[in-house]
Amino acid sequence: MTTNRTLTMIKPDAVEKGYIGAILTDIIAAGFTIKAMKFTQLTRRDAEQFYAVHKGKPFFESLLNFMTRGPIVAAILEKDNAVANFRELLGSTNPENAAEGTLRKKYATSVTENAVHGSDSDENAAIESHFHFSEREIF
Repeated sequence: MTTNRTLTMIKPDAVEKGYIGAILTDIIAAGFTIKAMKFTQLTRRDAEQFYAVHKGKPFFESLLNFMTRGPIVAAILEKDNAVANFRELLGSTNPENAAEGTLRKKYATSVTENAVHGSDSDENAAIESHFHFSEREIF
C-alpha cells in the first residue's frame, strides 16, 4: 500500500559540512512538507537497532561508526507517493551514479558518506518514523 509519508535522516557527513538548510530547502522545493523533525545523535545501541537488517554484513561496523560520529537531522516527510518520490529526489546511493539535481549528487561524497537516508518502502517508513518519533511529535 502506498502511503504519503516517509522518513529521512540528514547524515553526520552532511551535518558536518553545514548542508542542513540547503537539503531541507531542496526537500521543501520538491513539494514535501515536514510533519516531524529533530536534531539528535544516534547512540551505538540506537544505530545497531536502526540498522539491524545489515548486521553481519561486511560494512556493518563502519556504518555504525559513521552514523554515531556526530548529530543527524531526522524528519518525517509528507507528499503523495512519498517513498517513491523521495527516493527519486535522493538519487543513487553512489553519488557518482546519481542524476543531476538529486540530493546525493549535490551533497554526498561517496557511497558510504551519502549525505541523506530515505526509507526504501512504505513498511520501513512507518517503522523508521516510529523509531525516531512518538505519536505526539508527529503533526
